[in-house]
Amino acid sequence: MILAASAEMLYVELPFIDRVKRISERGMQVEIWNWATKDIDELATSGATFSSMTGYLDGNLTEPEGISRLIETARESLIVAEKLDSPRLNLHGTGLDGDGLPVRPVDVVTPTMWLTAVETLKKMAALGEEANRVFTLENLNLAVDHPRTPFAKAADTLALVRAVDSPYLKMNLDLYHAQIGEGNLIALLEESLPYIGEIQVADVPGRCEPGTGEINYPAVAAALRRIGYTGVVGLEGWASGDPDAALDAFEAAFA
Repeated sequence: MILAASAEMLYVELPFIDRVKRISERGMQVEIWNWATKDIDELATSGATFSSMTGYLDGNLTEPEGISRLIETARESLIVAEKLDSPRLNLHGTGLDGDGLPVRPVDVVTPTMWLTAVETLKKMAALGEEANRVFTLENLNLAVDHPRTPFAKAADTLALVRAVDSPYLKMNLDLYHAQIGEGNLIALLEESLPYIGEIQVADVPGRCEPGTGEINYPAVAAALRRIGYTGVVGLEGWASGDPDAALDAFEAAFA
């Protein structure tokens, strides 16, 4: 497995470029969120290997105007992904604001919304194929961090990715969110394996490094080895204390 870590959530007392370099110096790939707030030229010359980045700035999967904005800003994101050589670009069921809340909250996802989302994601996969990049659809949790976000559960993202059935659209399976929303993580990994583009981890509660909460991440790592997963595992979590110690714990869990 290839280890990565989020520069958005670690070494937060440092300038962003220094966070990127610290993670890279640990031999890990780097994940970033909103590229529009970053100095892309500076990142491109940092020497870091970027695992993933946000794949859109605005829009959603189901409304005409939102779909147009999603595709428009995805095209912009693909240009940045080429500069950073980021192979994966992350998507959500709808745009999120600065607090992680849906910009268009939804209480009921209708059958029409499901069908429209599939068609939109087919268009996203086609964009990915043109650029030889993979869009990943991330699951979120409704109970703690992202209430009223459509298509939030891992079961939802799996269903959508299965329906599109393209190598250019995969799941970003976030086990922190899945533990809060669904649990049964090892069975979820087994079912999702053919559709996973990346796995993200943090412990529950608190969203910190493995070993700070209830998830048995060494058992999760053993299951990933058993089922033959060789892709990226990214720490998308806060450090409970020292960031270097947090990365030590992350490495130990997945060694």
